[in-house]
Amino acid sequence: MNVHEHQAKALLSRYGVAVPKGYPAFSVSEAVEAADKLPGPVYVVKAQIHAGGRGKGGGVKVVKSRQEVEAEAQRMLGMTLVTHQTGPEGKEVGRLYVEDGCDIARELYLSMLVDRGHGRVVVVASTEGGMDIEEVAAESPEKIKTIVLDPAVGMSGFQARRIAFELGLEGQQVGSAVKLMMGMFEAFQDLDANMIEINPLVVTGSGEIMALDAKMDFDDNALFRHPDVEEMRDVSEENPVERQAEDLHLNYVALDGEIGCMVNGAGLAMATMDIIKLNGAEPANFLDVGGSADKERVIAAFKIILSDPSVKAILVNIFGGIMRCDVIAEGVVAAAKELGLSVPLVVRLEGTNVEKGKEIMASSGIDIVPADNLRDAAEKVVKAMREAA
Repeated sequence: MNVHEHQAKALLSRYGVAVPKGYPAFSVSEAVEAADKLPGPVYVVKAQIHAGGRGKGGGVKVVKSRQEVEAEAQRMLGMTLVTHQTGPEGKEVGRLYVEDGCDIARELYLSMLVDRGHGRVVVVASTEGGMDIEEVAAESPEKIKTIVLDPAVGMSGFQARRIAFELGLEGQQVGSAVKLMMGMFEAFQDLDANMIEINPLVVTGSGEIMALDAKMDFDDNALFRHPDVEEMRDVSEENPVERQAEDLHLNYVALDGEIGCMVNGAGLAMATMDIIKLNGAEPANFLDVGGSADKERVIAAFKIILSDPSVKAILVNIFGGIMRCDVIAEGVVAAAKELGLSVPLVVRLEGTNVEKGKEIMASSGIDIVPADNLRDAAEKVVKAMREAA
């Protein structure tokens, strides 16, 4: 689960991470009221969406008067903000963050994340913070430093100082940076975060180290431990189809391909996606219906798959253990009839009651292409898609 910048900063400030003073605003009048609470004379008006690159898209503006705050709030609220992370469709701005101006001497980069390659939390730091960090990573990877943290120790003082020195900090800046990093790591652990990114991390004119921007991503499976964090969820920022699938207890992620997938089990779902790619096509989604899906859930899964207009064929791949193949077959047939299926459908069943499941599909009167194994299923669905094009 992601949160907005102003929410991330509120959480980090609890742990002693220095952030500029600011207030969220959901209307123009609230933005003006926020400016009135700040010392000025410089203010920053920031669009709040779950995407980076807001500055390049016109979603971050530095202004020097209350009147300019009002004008920018009127411009930003309700606008569709397009950045390199939103895609061409962009995201509608429904809230702002009005923040006190900051005297920036240097811009740095700092993040903490769960690195699956190392199986540990790592700290990533760079002297090249700001809007072009992606270009730095691609063109000058030597400017990005990665420090792996021992889970038995966590962030130690010597590691924080080492990172501060790598960032070229000196004098009182080192102590300020160490305090920020120790607080950042404490927040990471306490809140079950997957990632905290501060970009830019700035050195102010007075030598203070401060988080000028912040992003946080949390482990959904741990949210039951953090109801205050879960309350920060903004469902308007989420993919509506993925949200619908979550409500139906389906594990669904939309992708960019053309073959819709319905599978039981995450490992089998990933293998199905891989073999589709191996046969020269692209999966349109990851969809795990789980091990205890019933007829109604299968129908719901079909509706979600077909809500994607890019889907040109569907592959159902079920290994029935707890789940019975005849139940899946009944759901597939009912869904095909109810939805008036107009794209090729390939089904591979194996496991409990598989013969009964095959009989149900064969006698349904629906054009369902049976498959004997995973390779056969992938070859048939790709062929059927191309023939139907």
